[in-house]
Amino acid sequence: MNSTRRAPLLAPSFLAADLANLQAETERLATSAADWLHFDVMDGRFVPNISFGLPVLQAVARYAKQPIDVHLMIEEPQHYLAAFRDAGASSITVHYEACPHLHRVVQQIKQLGCRAGVALNPATPVSLLEDIAADLDVVLVMSVNPGFGGQAFIPNTLKKVAMLKELLLENGSAALIEVDGGVNMTNAGPLVEAGADVLVAGNFVFSAPEGPVATLAAMRDHLAGLEMDAEAAGRRQ
Repeated sequence: MNSTRRAPLLAPSFLAADLANLQAETERLATSAADWLHFDVMDGRFVPNISFGLPVLQAVARYAKQPIDVHLMIEEPQHYLAAFRDAGASSITVHYEACPHLHRVVQQIKQLGCRAGVALNPATPVSLLEDIAADLDVVLVMSVNPGFGGQAFIPNTLKKVAMLKELLLENGSAALIEVDGGVNMTNAGPLVEAGADVLVAGNFVFSAPEGPVATLAAMRDHLAGLEMDAEAAGRRQ
């Protein structure tokens, strides 16, 4: 782990939260190690599942203390960008696969004053972002197939994150690399080592027996410990 890199951000995913008690879930995360709150929107068209929409985001935003990171897994996202900004989104990520006019959509998001992100499905190569990399604030690498929570992490994601990091550096992009799907204590360190800046965790955080606040704190401590070990190893060289 490079000791000069920024500490990774943690973004618990509301897809795995107690949906009957979202106010309580939001309030207890307010003083946790969460840096962002990740909000997945599914339309039943781009992905086979349906999750939350604008009214739920508005309700969560009333109690949120952290920025809300909205991930639009929907067709024709350009029609809904302003509405999601108004509902409380600080960052809006759209899928490369859903946007034939991607540059235009990214510019729309920026004009709304939000952080602009592009997500890539597991089979979508990072090379397709070369012409737009410098315009992005976030690239979200899906480490599972989008549409359902609780899936197993795809190991090739580590290689993909490293390739994306190289592409961003080559194109002078300061975009954050976000990873979503199957993130846990085992793969968090290797993901950060590969270049990840934001870790989205759902079931691992919300289904843990000790609860999300303690789990996020343990993940933060775990990553800090790995960074300290890397720094110590660097000084010995």
